[in-house]
Amino acid sequence: MDRLNAMRVFVTVVDLGSQSAAADHLELSRPVVSRYLAELEDWVGARLMQRTTRKLSLTAAGLETLPRCRQLLELAGDLQNAVRQPDDAPRGELRISVSTSFGQAQLVDALAAYVKRYPGVKVELQMLDRTVNLVDERIDLAIRTSNDVDPNLIARRLSVCRSVVCASPAYLREHGTPRQVEELSRHNCLTHAYFGHNLWHFEVDGQNVAVPVQGNISANEAMTLQKAALAHAGIAMLPTYQAAAALRSGELVRLLPHARPRELTLNAVYTSRKHMPATLRSMLDFLAQRFGDEPEWDKGLS
Repeated sequence: MDRLNAMRVFVTVVDLGSQSAAADHLELSRPVVSRYLAELEDWVGARLMQRTTRKLSLTAAGLETLPRCRQLLELAGDLQNAVRQPDDAPRGELRISVSTSFGQAQLVDALAAYVKRYPGVKVELQMLDRTVNLVDERIDLAIRTSNDVDPNLIARRLSVCRSVVCASPAYLREHGTPRQVEELSRHNCLTHAYFGHNLWHFEVDGQNVAVPVQGNISANEAMTLQKAALAHAGIAMLPTYQAAAALRSGELVRLLPHARPRELTLNAVYTSRKHMPATLRSMLDFLAQRFGDEPEWDKGLS
């Protein structure tokens, strides 16, 4: 019996909650998964799981065995990494979570460049406009834009995330151009459902200023707000990583250049530095270098 593979099957069945899900994930047949589990139980000398058609639960022996299997699998991975040649290319799978707007505007191109360089890596990208639980949803890496990091997670700074207040030329011709941040309260502002919904924050002459805003369109992701702004619906506060192209083309006009919207940090978030897979470390280094302290999308924006 390949005991390491049997342990890997056991851990995967527990993590995914069923033998069929584990078989799909490991690309094994259901009978092979069952055989691995039976052989592991024979080796341990105890039943590890109670299996019914509706529910899978660990026995007392299974609860004792599970953490030890995880530890042995981690040690096996460490051994492989220790003896691997330095010039070996990263390989394996990564599940990455990111917001829809940053994913489509920047991350997809970055991942395309990464897998072209390292074709042995497979990336599963989850574009979700909510905060995911990395452990429950088996996410290896999350890209988050925030100045508040979950203390239970590890965060690596990738870049800065700036925003810009903008509108289409047609909207400004019809409704006028605001010259002071306070004037935004008199305009139709396109607001984000989760970020600055009722208040937009600025730094003006070294002072923090909060301006109440309202409008008739709100959305839970920035791409929708940009499309509404391009359709002349109102004024939007958009991340520059997304709006830069429209600003350079003149489709959108930057407003209030003397007022700086609050800057956020673009972070790569993961669960632990201990036993970090080489592929995850490689991806982190690649993204940090690609985006940088002064990201490419901000260059040339006044």
